[in-house]
Amino acid sequence: MRKITLSIVSHGQASLIAPLLNDLYRLALADTEVIITLNIPEDERPFQDQHLSFRLIRNIVPKGFGENHNQAFVQSTGDYFIVVNPDIRIPLIDFEMLLTPMNDPKVGAISPIVLNSNGGVEDSARQFPTVLGLARRVLLGKRTLGYDFQNKPIEVDWAAGMFVLFRRESYQSVCGFDHQRFFMYMEDVDICRRLKENGWSIVIQPEVTVIHDAQRASHRSFKHLRWHLISAFRYFTGL
Repeated sequence: MRKITLSIVSHGQASLIAPLLNDLYRLALADTEVIITLNIPEDERPFQDQHLSFRLIRNIVPKGFGENHNQAFVQSTGDYFIVVNPDIRIPLIDFEMLLTPMNDPKVGAISPIVLNSNGGVEDSARQFPTVLGLARRVLLGKRTLGYDFQNKPIEVDWAAGMFVLFRRESYQSVCGFDHQRFFMYMEDVDICRRLKENGWSIVIQPEVTVIHDAQRASHRSFKHLRWHLISAFRYFTGL
C-alpha cells in the first residue's frame, strides 16, 4: 500500500483527538503520517505520552477549515491525503479495502460509510445541494440519506469533509480547498464539484466504516450558522 497522510485540525480539541490517535496506534498502520494543526492555542497535555508519532502545526492566527488542510497538504508526503474530523473514531479500518476504488485512475476521492455513535448511517454522501434543500437541512434540520448504499462502491456527487481520502494528484489538480471563498462550511461540496468538473469521480466505499460523534456546531452557535449561510450564498452565487 502507498503512503497515507491524515490531516486533523484542532480547535481546542486535544482531548477529543487523543482517542483518535489511540485508535490509529492500535491499528499499527504502516506508511502513515499524521499531521495535527492547532488552530488556536490550547492545552497540549492530552497529546503527551502518545505512542503514535505525529507532527504538530501551531497556527499564529486562526485559519478556516480549508486553509488549515491546504497548509497540512503542503507539508505532507503521502500519496493519499485524508481529511479527518477530530470527532472521528476508527476502531477498525481496512485501508486496502478503502483504496480499492482507486484502481480506477479516474477516482479522485473516496469516503467510507460514516456511522453515528449509535450505529446509524450518517448522511455523509449527498447530491449537490439546491437552495431549497439546503434551507430545509440548515434551518429545519430535515436530513435524509442521499443514496441507497449496497455492498459495492458507488459514485456520489459529494462526500462530507468529516473523513475523505483524496488522491494526491486530484487534490493538487484543483489546488485543494478554495479557502479564499469558504472559511467554513460548503468547502467540501465545492471541492467535489471542482473535482468532477476536472474529470475526477467521488466514490463511497460501503465495505469500510468509521464512527462520527457529530458536533453540529452550526445548530448551536449563531457564529457557525452565519458562516454556513455566507458559504451557501457564495456557493450558489459563485461570488
